[in-house]
Amino acid sequence: MRRVSEVVRKTGETDILLRLNLDGEGKSEIASGCGFLDHMLTLFAKHANYDLTVRCKGDVQVDYHHTTEDIGIALGKAFAEALGEKRGITRYGDIILPMDETLIMVATDLSGRDYASIDLQFAFEKVGDFDCELCEEFWLAFVREAKITLHVKQLAGKNAHHIIEGTFKAVARALAKATAIDMMRAHQIPSTKGIL
Repeated sequence: MRRVSEVVRKTGETDILLRLNLDGEGKSEIASGCGFLDHMLTLFAKHANYDLTVRCKGDVQVDYHHTTEDIGIALGKAFAEALGEKRGITRYGDIILPMDETLIMVATDLSGRDYASIDLQFAFEKVGDFDCELCEEFWLAFVREAKITLHVKQLAGKNAHHIIEGTFKAVARALAKATAIDMMRAHQIPSTKGIL
């Protein structure tokens, strides 16, 4: 069974087409209208080894808030759809990821329950023209739609670019572990409830 999905989301603020393949090769085609977000989504796909296409036309003349949040929503929906009933997945994933002076810890559970704890500290409000607070908005939107538990904790770091980049890479690596097929339990749902 191919773990792929496509989400189309159109609102008064954004028009998004997003395609996701959880069993890809880390290929991406990203055009969000925000260069920094393009960079983050490109490395997210690479480090998760997911194939990801994102095309977004948003109200970037206002700011990047709606674009960032709505892509998070679309990615979360696509993630949940691609996972299906979650048969055979490892379910849990974690990593402590260094990015120069920055150290990010991420743990995730593909539990079917949405909970996010995002603990990041920024000395500056922006990276270029991207508001640092949008990093948290993206992951909150993703988690709500994906129905997963996600903990992100910054253990060290000062450079805002490194903190956000380290977060996207760490979440990608943790999700890659959690979505991997456990060959010892390839036909089982990893829960005593029999459903996730």
